[in-house]
Amino acid sequence: MTMARRGAPTALLAAFFVTAAPAWAANIAVDPHEALYDLTLDSARSASGIVGANGAMFYKWGETCDGWTLEQRFRLRISYAEQDATDISSTVVTYESKDGLRYRFNERRMRNGELDSEIHGEAHLNGLGKGGVAEFTKPEATTLPLKPGVIFPTAHTLALIAAAEAHQQFLSRYVFDGSAVENAGQVSAFIGDALAPAGDKAPKPLNDPLLQHRSWPIRLAFFPASDSGAADQSEPDYELSMRLLENGVTQDMKLDYGDYVIGATLSDIKKLPRPAC
Repeated sequence: MTMARRGAPTALLAAFFVTAAPAWAANIAVDPHEALYDLTLDSARSASGIVGANGAMFYKWGETCDGWTLEQRFRLRISYAEQDATDISSTVVTYESKDGLRYRFNERRMRNGELDSEIHGEAHLNGLGKGGVAEFTKPEATTLPLKPGVIFPTAHTLALIAAAEAHQQFLSRYVFDGSAVENAGQVSAFIGDALAPAGDKAPKPLNDPLLQHRSWPIRLAFFPASDSGAADQSEPDYELSMRLLENGVTQDMKLDYGDYVIGATLSDIKKLPRPAC
């Protein structure tokens, strides 16, 4: 799950083949699924002023004959020591073609019950490894060039799995997700050794068949980018730790902003049917 590049805590958004798929994805068997995660405050520095956080995130990764669909909804309530709590929610719906060349994105964010922002648009690449264009229709009409080598979120997840299976420990890519009116940001991944599943005797939901696969601990560092696509700073905006399974399921996550960490723990999961193509 490739998460959005927005500032805290909206980075909890987004956030996973056929013969037309890129070569590095040809042998990856992804399971369409929906999952529910509990969100909690894992830790916080006193200077952050945050004393608590709780919420939930729903994630649905579906498959069509020619692409992958993503629906992601989350709500999060952040409590502060010296000010009122803030309620944040968001809905993201995206589509990405299996050849990795077309991407549509729609996002609606709410803050304390009022509309905070809307982002709509689509992007395309002129071929694998080639550049392309991202076109936003909301919040206003904007066109951004995408440099050669940029990929979209599901392609990035597949690339992470392929790298892990090849025993690579590091992977860096420029990823465009449409979570902000910005160009692709650099995402650097550090991949740990493979982990065995908990087994069917483990408590729910760890005993679900969807979780009986190899997985890898992965730490992602998210860097912003300028309109030219070049990285703007040496320190990441934030980091995301997760356990990614070989079938595309993300078991647990921790989102580290430096001053505080939000944890996402899998509480329920369900396999979805594949299309009859």
